[in-house]
Amino acid sequence: MPSRPADPIAEVRRLRRPRARRHWLTRSFRLQVMLLVGVLLAAMLLAQGAYLNHRKAEIIADQMGERALAVATSVAVIPELVAAFADQDPAATIQPIAERIRRQTGARYVVVGNTDGIRYSHPLPERLGLPMVGGDNDRALLHGESYVSEAVGSLGEAVRGKTPVVDAEGRIIGIVSVGFMLDRVALDVGRHTSLGWWLVAAMILLGFAGAYGLSRHLKRVILGLEPHEIARLATEKEAILQSIHEGILAVNREGAITLVNQQARRFLDLPSEREVLGNPIHEVVPNSRLLEVLERGEQQFDQQMWLGDHPVVVNRVPVMHGGEVEGAVATFRSRREIVDLSNALSAASRDVDMLRAQAHEFSNKLYTISGLLQLGRVADALSLIHQESERAQAQMSFLMGHVADPVISGTLLGKLTRARELGVRLEIDDQSSLSTPLTATGQEVLMTVIGNLLDNACHAALQERRDDGEGARVRLFFTDLGEQLLIEVEDNGSGVAAEHVEAIFTEGFSTKPGKHRGIGLALVARLCRAHGGAITLEESELGGACFTVVLDRSLCRPPLPSEP
Repeated sequence: MPSRPADPIAEVRRLRRPRARRHWLTRSFRLQVMLLVGVLLAAMLLAQGAYLNHRKAEIIADQMGERALAVATSVAVIPELVAAFADQDPAATIQPIAERIRRQTGARYVVVGNTDGIRYSHPLPERLGLPMVGGDNDRALLHGESYVSEAVGSLGEAVRGKTPVVDAEGRIIGIVSVGFMLDRVALDVGRHTSLGWWLVAAMILLGFAGAYGLSRHLKRVILGLEPHEIARLATEKEAILQSIHEGILAVNREGAITLVNQQARRFLDLPSEREVLGNPIHEVVPNSRLLEVLERGEQQFDQQMWLGDHPVVVNRVPVMHGGEVEGAVATFRSRREIVDLSNALSAASRDVDMLRAQAHEFSNKLYTISGLLQLGRVADALSLIHQESERAQAQMSFLMGHVADPVISGTLLGKLTRARELGVRLEIDDQSSLSTPLTATGQEVLMTVIGNLLDNACHAALQERRDDGEGARVRLFFTDLGEQLLIEVEDNGSGVAAEHVEAIFTEGFSTKPGKHRGIGLALVARLCRAHGGAITLEESELGGACFTVVLDRSLCRPPLPSEP
């Protein structure tokens, strides 16, 4: 039973657990959102509630002061009270009037005094005839003003309404002070503002509940990931997209470019990503055919097309969400690289064929030796053995003595065997030498250069029909003496026509029949330019073409301290 594909989001959740411990507040995105929204809402409600309740308290306090002043003004104009100031004992008349009004209005006290501040009324009878306390009577007694004040009297701190008592001639003959105690005012304020604070508390609870619901919704929207995990995924995605060898181009449902990686910009010769994103695809890549994918929602695989001067193989797929096309993605890779890979596979196949032919050749020789031994021709068998051994030994001795790099020795030995199988006499100049081992890059470069040049030379030599009986010949010379590596390959073929000299190093150009040609020499030329060298063509002493390659000596490995 096939296993289910792994869920990448679930994998991220699994991998996030062993990460370094974070602070509890930064570990949960849901908690952060809930606290941020809840605390912000609570702060706003508390600030607004404090302001409104403060204003309400001020209004209630002002109303209590205005009430006290209204009561004082009403008392000051009572005729009986005004007339009592002329009596021998004003308190006898004024005290009952003031106490009755105090009980009716709910005031803490209603005090009436003369111009010297001597009390004619007071809630406590024993304080009658004593001076009024507070020191704020001058405005009423001297200037005739009616006002509200806060002061500490004999009964405590109170808000008081004060007004002068004026007789029929308009003279100030006394003062009325009506007071409400501030603790009573505070109690009234608290009773009137408590409901507001309860409403603020209820709104804060509702705000936190809403913040919790919002955080859960946002968490579902972002697939249960934390912000640092989303940031890591975005960074990893960008790094993968930019490092991938294939070009990637994505558009949204309107056909605007939403993604283009570095390889795609190189293929399309586009400016920076910032200048490309958001532009319509038909303006940037007119023949992309992504608009067809958006319209039809059909996938297109292994489509060949040209992007500028690059032949590419393109895959186009729609991006589906909820059964609708949300966009499209195109991936493309260079067809030349595919051809290079095909050539490499072909070369490997040829090497296998060469080994198979070599095995067949040695098998035939073994059968020949066996037949000679059965016929009793021991001397002839030994002669054949010595002849083959001497030839192989001579080749091995030369390569071991003149080529220090074992990889290049193996390459040359394989090419010698291949040339012999093809009927080409491959000669390695006796003055050739490679005295220094190569770096890994140097091995790869020299294998490619020597292999391609020898293959082309053998093919050119075999194509020439000869009547002189000389046969196909190829000569190889190489040396690392001096400041550069020098490789020279010549053949006795027909050479290169004059009209083809300029184009022979161009990729895709070839005089050979068949497809997928024109790669080898272009690859050699590209490697030469990449490694500080060059390749030249001239006429060979053997009558055909002579290719000379010069490479930088940096491809050679510097000697180890223990080496001479």
